[in-house]
Amino acid sequence: MNDKNYDGYQSFQYLEAGKHYKSFQLADKGRHKKTHAIALTIDQQKKLETIFNYYPIISLRDHGFIVPKKQDDILPYCRQLHTIYDYEGLAQSGIDVIFENFMDGIAIVTSNNGLKWDDVIYTLGMRFCDISKQHTVYLAKTWNDLIEAKSKRKIALLPSLEAASILENEVDRVDILYGLGIRCMGITYNESNTLGSGLTEKNDGGLTKFGRKVIERMNVLGMAIDISHCGDQTSLDVIKASSDPVFITHAGARGVWDTPRMKSDEVLKACAEKGGIIGVCAAPNTTLSPKSPNKHTIDSVMEHFEYLVDLVGINHVGLGPDTFFGDHVGLQNAFDSILAISESHSGQHFEESPYVLGLENPTEAMENMLRWLLVKNYSVQDIAKVSGENALVALERILDKEN
Repeated sequence: MNDKNYDGYQSFQYLEAGKHYKSFQLADKGRHKKTHAIALTIDQQKKLETIFNYYPIISLRDHGFIVPKKQDDILPYCRQLHTIYDYEGLAQSGIDVIFENFMDGIAIVTSNNGLKWDDVIYTLGMRFCDISKQHTVYLAKTWNDLIEAKSKRKIALLPSLEAASILENEVDRVDILYGLGIRCMGITYNESNTLGSGLTEKNDGGLTKFGRKVIERMNVLGMAIDISHCGDQTSLDVIKASSDPVFITHAGARGVWDTPRMKSDEVLKACAEKGGIIGVCAAPNTTLSPKSPNKHTIDSVMEHFEYLVDLVGINHVGLGPDTFFGDHVGLQNAFDSILAISESHSGQHFEESPYVLGLENPTEAMENMLRWLLVKNYSVQDIAKVSGENALVALERILDKEN
């Protein structure tokens, strides 16, 4: 497999734990790496190697973030700037490009509720500092930065934000964020902000006047727009207002699992018709299926994938697992009251799965999704589209603006 260069660097190794920042016991290494692999025939294995070695592998949403082992440590851990990043785990993933939001939604350095300007800027600055000390990942700003990742045997991180709540009512902050390297930004998270309605709101008033100004500015600058956590009407308004394709980086289909976190057929079709890309999410307890409501499996995740392919065509589908290292459900529970996570999963009865076997972290998630496609006899050409080529087509239109 096309593993990346890794020189042994550990997050913040230039500092002394306990002296310069508080050290927490992190998730067991067993939950950092490959715990389960879908079996392939010899021919399928050769095809998998071909895909990883010669085609772009792009995760529309994943994270290098490592969660503390104890759930009680999660909030204190996130209240400091020195959260740990797993460069080694990412190096073993074979991924070339990651839409990485650096967990800005759970940055609570100055605020108890997160998604504040100071919290996000502090988090980005500290993470970028740590990144500057190693040689496995790099920050991508242009389309060429993305396509060079494979030949460099490095991972290009496309700096992203979960939501635009930090803009408040200042449209010029979009330019500031662009200047700091942000190249993709969500419009809302689960709750509303000054741009529009989040997906947990009972009444979706759509994109606001300020939101339209932000969309225009993002289009002018060349910043990708993400509507993964927007309400339906806000999503449709954003797609209509944008002159560029719009991304749904990590979601699923409401036609499979009827919860607010999933996207309606109307939104999915509108996104595709504008040239947008829809990434299939594998975060625990999101892309479930009536066929297995009490167990989140890769089969239920990929049921959403096949529904999307049937609905909008394979040229508009990608993969956005939305995984990190450690207990994803523990983090969901810790931040539930702040980010309205359980509300976004509401509407269907299910028993909470502690994880999705084989899709627990970035080291294994993308590879197993591609293995599943090979077992289901998808062609190398079609797998290459969803593993990265579709995203590159849309990103070339967005990122490379002529001034």
